[in-house]
Amino acid sequence: MASGFFALLDDIALLMDDVATMSKMATKKTAGILGDDLAVNAEKASGFVSSRELPVLWAITKGSALNKVIILPIAFLLSYFVPWLITVVLILGGLYLAYEGAEKIYEYFFPHAPARKIEVFKELSEAEILALEKGKIKSAIVTDFILSVEIIIIAMGTVVGQDFWMQVMVVSVVAFIATVGVYGIVALIVRMDEAGYKLIQWSAGRNKILQSVGTLLVKALPRVIQVLAVVGTLALLLVSGGIFSHQLPALHHAVDFMPSMLLEFLLGLIVGLLCVFVVNIFKKIVKKDKVTV
Repeated sequence: MASGFFALLDDIALLMDDVATMSKMATKKTAGILGDDLAVNAEKASGFVSSRELPVLWAITKGSALNKVIILPIAFLLSYFVPWLITVVLILGGLYLAYEGAEKIYEYFFPHAPARKIEVFKELSEAEILALEKGKIKSAIVTDFILSVEIIIIAMGTVVGQDFWMQVMVVSVVAFIATVGVYGIVALIVRMDEAGYKLIQWSAGRNKILQSVGTLLVKALPRVIQVLAVVGTLALLLVSGGIFSHQLPALHHAVDFMPSMLLEFLLGLIVGLLCVFVVNIFKKIVKKDKVTV
């Protein structure tokens, strides 16, 4: 009886070790999207009154958790009943990621013409501020839903062929990290400037070290968001290129002289730019049809 109990504990330990190892691999594969998710949500959660930043972030976090609750069962059902569809969705997700990364690079070199608008400055009422806040929360949750689909599908792509319950545990761990980890870091980022102001106040102009650290934190916030955006863009191209590389092994072997990371980046960039070209042509055709009508 005792030996059977300890054998069960040993099996559980081995299973959890496998789950931890595969979760680590899956998290690495989704790092690009997690970085992009981090940058996007840090930007969306900032810009509020200081006292409202954390409540807004908490509302977005709850929306993100609900997104995972909706997406995970659907993904597991697809994996169990039509596993081949996961590969199709994975490739489609790769196309979207490549487009998103390349579009950001394209936008940097060829920015859209700024829309002409007339700004009316007025003091907003409390109801208007809450409505504006609610709109930004809704926008952030919608963006999170799209990114969550990408994260979960790519995580499932790393455990294709594994036992169904192994897939469930690994992908659930990644989903948990994508919610708690990302939004925990976002909370720290959006409060950087507030922490900096506090340090400056505590220094009272007498403690140069506190004042310098506080000033650094205040000035660092926009820079941190910019760096995250750049890293997220590069990672999106690497992740998408990795998907294409693994789905096209013949191509990978044909250019085996090239470092894998460089190959994945070039694949993501080339496919992404092709997607940007096609989308821009489509937009011009639609715009032309509207003008004609």
